Amino acid sequence: MFVCGLTGGIAAGKSVVSRRLAERGAAVVDADLLAREVVEPGTPGLAAIAERFGSGVLAADGSLDRPALGALVFSDPGARRDLEAITHPAVRALSRRRMAEALAGDPARVVVYDVPLLVETRGAGEFDVVVVVHAPAEERIARLVQLRGMPEQEARRRVAAQAGDDERLAVADMVVDSSGSLEQTLQQADAVLDRLRSLSAAKAGAAPGPSVGGAS
Repeated sequence: MFVCGLTGGIAAGKSVVSRRLAERGAAVVDADLLAREVVEPGTPGLAAIAERFGSGVLAADGSLDRPALGALVFSDPGARRDLEAITHPAVRALSRRRMAEALAGDPARVVVYDVPLLVETRGAGEFDVVVVVHAPAEERIARLVQLRGMPEQEARRRVAAQAGDDERLAVADMVVDSSGSLEQTLQQADAVLDRLRSLSAAKAGAAPGPSVGGAS
């Protein structure tokens, strides 16, 4: 299995690149979606969270009350580590299952694991290749303010809470510079996918297949 880790800081344009890769045939596994799935009502993950943090983190319908849980863990590093000890193994197990499903019938297919906090929580060593979508921190702050209407102080806090640009770029095997136009970002994403296909095919011992989705 050839797995590419895709990451980028908040407002870097990672979602744009992730969508482009999926449109062109890559199997994209979204860590954020998995993190929600493993704490849905009836899951062992949600039961463990309720046991650790109390029924106050559950909404009236039995689902996870994310704001209530966030209020507990964001101000308490120990509580956050306890939460991660519950959710991270479950997300890893589910991600492996989703990746295996994506490769059914095509062992050379490119699998992309979209994980915002790769540097902070996963590490680069478990991936064959790491792709970083990069825009400088100040530009990302401006995007949060201008495009999402976020107060500048909050935007700076959110950017500062993640790994720094240098830390993220240090683990990159490939970089998509998203500080230019959308067209330029998409062109880079296409070029990255072509390289990933070659690498994946080589690992699988097969010749690269044709592009999927008609994009070049």
